[in-house]
Amino acid sequence: MSKVQTITRESWILNTFPEWGSWLNEEIEQEQVAPGTFAMWWLGCTGIWLKSEGGANVCVDFWCGTGKQSHGNPLMKTGHQMQRMAGVKKLQPNLRTTPFVLDPFAIRQIDAVLATHDHNDHIDVNVAAAVMQNCPADVPFIGPKTCVDLWIGWGVPKARCIVMKPGDVVKIKDIEIHALDAFDRTALITLPADQKPLAYCRTAWTSARSTTCLKHRAATCTTAAIPTTPTTTRSMATSIRLTSPSARMARTRAGSPTK
Repeated sequence: MSKVQTITRESWILNTFPEWGSWLNEEIEQEQVAPGTFAMWWLGCTGIWLKSEGGANVCVDFWCGTGKQSHGNPLMKTGHQMQRMAGVKKLQPNLRTTPFVLDPFAIRQIDAVLATHDHNDHIDVNVAAAVMQNCPADVPFIGPKTCVDLWIGWGVPKARCIVMKPGDVVKIKDIEIHALDAFDRTALITLPADQKPLAYCRTAWTSARSTTCLKHRAATCTTAAIPTTPTTTRSMATSIRLTSPSARMARTRAGSPTK
């Protein structure tokens, strides 16, 4: 049979995705981090990979899923967060715009998996499966309770999960993870689907809080958000901030080094 008769949609997908293959996996493994700095790679969406001079490898909010894929349903699901926040019903076209730059099933060297909150583009079952199947049995999964509940529901042992709240500190090799306060102005708009709010109180939005801060000696990386208040267990703030003059951002776009 000719090639055009044997090639299928399935073979095309297997031969093409992830688009970068294991290129970035290999680059991360080979990276030698200079003293007093850390290396950073953007993985798409809010995903970040951090590597310290001591060889600590931590992924934060690594997402291997997709955004919207069809016009089939023109409306958001009832009670959708964006529907509650903006008061709209039409489906927003939030399509995935970045390629898959890292193959989760090619990850071999990793010291911690972090998720800042439980939205689908910040915590991923494929990443959890890949780490569970291919990496050392002591790699921890670190995040707020909602994330830990998801991981456990997917089959990650409870003993490998660490719940963080503001004030907590977790040490991974030469990296310290500090939980700080943050907030999500929409996290408390959580009425049942059959109820409609009469008004919103701005001050009520500020009680959904927390953040994760990764500190590596002189370099400090702040990436939100580990939520912990009694009224909500979610937060959406996500940012990266380097506060030390000696810190350098070793990656400014997906997989591309800046020396």
